[in-house]
Amino acid sequence: MKKNRLLALGLASALTLGLLAGCGGKPSAPGSTSGTGGDKSNSGAKPAGGVELTVVTSYGGDDGNRSNYENAVASYEAATGNKIMDASGTSNEEWKAKVLTDFQTGTEPDVLFFFTSSDAEPIIQAGKVVDIATIRATYPDYADNMRDSMLAVASDGKNYAIPSSGFWENMFVNTKVLSDCGVAVPGPDYTWDQFLADCETIKAKGYAPIACSLFEVPHYWFEFCIMNNGTLGEQLAIPGSATDAVGQKWAAGLNDIKDLYEKGYFPVNTLTATDAETVQLFAEGEAAFLIDGSWKINYFVDNYGDQLSDYAISYVPAKGERKASEAIGGISMGYFITKKAWDDPAKQAAAVEFVKHMTSDDVMSTFVTTEVTALKNGASPSGLNPLQQAAADANASITGVIGPVQDTITSESRTDLFANVQNVVTGKMSAEDAVASALALN
Repeated sequence: MKKNRLLALGLASALTLGLLAGCGGKPSAPGSTSGTGGDKSNSGAKPAGGVELTVVTSYGGDDGNRSNYENAVASYEAATGNKIMDASGTSNEEWKAKVLTDFQTGTEPDVLFFFTSSDAEPIIQAGKVVDIATIRATYPDYADNMRDSMLAVASDGKNYAIPSSGFWENMFVNTKVLSDCGVAVPGPDYTWDQFLADCETIKAKGYAPIACSLFEVPHYWFEFCIMNNGTLGEQLAIPGSATDAVGQKWAAGLNDIKDLYEKGYFPVNTLTATDAETVQLFAEGEAAFLIDGSWKINYFVDNYGDQLSDYAISYVPAKGERKASEAIGGISMGYFITKKAWDDPAKQAAAVEFVKHMTSDDVMSTFVTTEVTALKNGASPSGLNPLQQAAADANASITGVIGPVQDTITSESRTDLFANVQNVVTGKMSAEDAVASALALN
């Protein structure tokens, strides 16, 4: 665990530089699938065409990048003659569990777009995916457009996933709601006390201050609340017990969420509503604040394109030693090639070519707007819309990023912890007991 924390901290430092530097560089040549342009004579066999690949990703129907994913798949199929059997779903705990179950039952896909954190350890340790060094022994140009220093490192010290665009998590604000309430858009020095005062004003005007489903996605608030009770540098520390310093920090963060709940700042149905329902509440001007990630921008563009001026990216309120300009961010997902596809002579080259295509400079530039990227040349997104520009402006003031601590604990521990958030906020369980329960499964 300590080794993984150090690796994550090192990656976070690199990502901080990436966020502050922004995107740049030149895209690869049109039609390139290697990212650097051109084919190499020793790069392995090319797919012959007519191959069917089963692919599972988190680009489900409600994902903001779904259309970009579909376009990239279509261009791969047109260029190769191969067929992608898409089995993508929405990224949540149920989806993660299904992916892992498919590997256990031998029904895994040929290519998987999945989390590169501890979530992937079961399939890595079971030998179900192929490491990058093995693939490069046959296809030397595999992911040669990526910075190797930003490839996720598994517990065995090897790299398995080719990273897609990274992410940031921060606070979206509905500027129309704030204006009606006489509340200013928060800046990078936004404090917790200011936030509580603003929430009270917003609540008095009849709006829900915070759009959040504590039923489905309490983890965004958990990450920032525990950082508010510690520091950025300590964010990835795992409690040894519920009573040690880190355990107490986690409990304090849960109690801050409880305080927000008791003050009536969440939607009245926060314990039963889905994430989609509370996001819609925010989007349609019934809630003021929403903590979410960079992936949500495309959702607003696709579904509320005529209202983008009503939204902005701001900063999660800070207290203690944390600054509001410190955020959660990183590159947490990537493409894996399964052993099943690698050992199939009919599918091996097609799977490799698919991942190269999906992570090429050209394709990646359609996914990247303000996100972190591992591309050597950076991405080259074209004209940013008002919400994307707001995100870029906010990121320009970010002073630090670190990955989510939830990615360093087991899925069982994480599921238990977030399921018990409802019990904590309603007083059915103490925050300390919730932490102890989660740690027992880690």
